[in-house]
Amino acid sequence: MFNTIYTSSRSTTTTISRASRLFFATKTFTKSNTCPHFTTVRSMSTDSSPPFTKIQIQRDDTSFDAYVIGKDNAPGIVAVQEWWGVDFEIKNHAVKISQMEPGFKVLIPDLYRGKVGLNVAEAQHLMDGLDWQGAVKDIRASVNWLKQNGSNKVGVTGFCMGGALSIASSVLIPEVDAVVAFYGVPSSELADPSKAKAPVQAHFGEQDTFVGFSDVTAAKALEEKLKGSGIPHEVHIYPGNGHAFMNRSPEGIDRRKTMGLQDEDEAAVEQAWSRFKSWMTQYLTA
Repeated sequence: MFNTIYTSSRSTTTTISRASRLFFATKTFTKSNTCPHFTTVRSMSTDSSPPFTKIQIQRDDTSFDAYVIGKDNAPGIVAVQEWWGVDFEIKNHAVKISQMEPGFKVLIPDLYRGKVGLNVAEAQHLMDGLDWQGAVKDIRASVNWLKQNGSNKVGVTGFCMGGALSIASSVLIPEVDAVVAFYGVPSSELADPSKAKAPVQAHFGEQDTFVGFSDVTAAKALEEKLKGSGIPHEVHIYPGNGHAFMNRSPEGIDRRKTMGLQDEDEAAVEQAWSRFKSWMTQYLTA
């Protein structure tokens, strides 16, 4: 379990706006599959809570902050944020991963450069403004930082927006050794999973209603494309679970309920984490 649970401070309500072209290209959103209510989150860049170490990574002509936790010289994992930015939930996931045996060194790159969505409209604005190819470059720089700082092999994982970027990493970043993606598929404009080069494991909720991005149809289409890639892959669909079912902090549970997501399947969450651990251990420690 977690040593630290990170939470936010206040809540706000708004409605979803337009979707990012590269994130949700050709996706269909209806009233039933939008996320109408969310809670405010804090910027990680202003939160110096232990046990993370804040570093700065340089790539090309820019730099970005990143947050590291875990054992030195352990296999590395880049953990990629949801559309909110580096908030309490991605920090909780990173803590959990770092505590898994045999031990992992986890790095969270700040793709939004210190900004975090305070409500749905702001999170949507941040995602719409994201340089997606630049985000892939940030992830690549993060992978290489870990390899230059004691990790012989490095994987990438992510959730929702970060899940899509994780799969894109398996296509676009040759240094990646393994990927585990949660409920997110990149648009064809960003990356074609049939060209994946690193082993991919993916997790989806059967009741996920983000059509074309993380619903069952998208999951099955991803599986077909991964078959064509020839790389080792697994696609798991969890009956009775909706979007973001891995978010199990107290505040994450409340946030999901405001989205109309009432499922609380701890067995599915633990099974997904067990599969995550087995996959990353298999491909990062061999």
